[in-house]
Amino acid sequence: MKDNERKKLIEAAVEARENSYSPYSGFSVGAALLSASGKVYTGANIESASYTPTVCAERVAFFTAVHSGERDFSAIAIVGGSSEKGISSFTPPCGVCRQVMAEFAKADLEIILYDGKEMKVFTLSELLPMGFGKSNLE
Repeated sequence: MKDNERKKLIEAAVEARENSYSPYSGFSVGAALLSASGKVYTGANIESASYTPTVCAERVAFFTAVHSGERDFSAIAIVGGSSEKGISSFTPPCGVCRQVMAEFAKADLEIILYDGKEMKVFTLSELLPMGFGKSNLE
């Protein structure tokens, strides 16, 4: 994927972050997931006062895409930071989100992180080495 394509995905994640519902943590996250068909699915974190039902931006994007019939993904951009300060640090996906990514994406899925100044690009296999998946159940 070219850097200009990554930047467009980052812009979509920044825009999605505006819809974050994060009154408890004060940490807003946005994600933009690119399907192989070229469609972008976005998500923002949504918190709950009881914390357990809180859902991350990445899972919102993946679940929306899967619900829409998508099953092939090439990249996801993730941005996050304090609701007051804005995007100021790299926000890697949590363990649960990495597991969801492993369920629906290949090991070469690009995970693009942006801190407001620069981007870092990883593959899913770099962030989730030896992940548990369908092949473990065979």
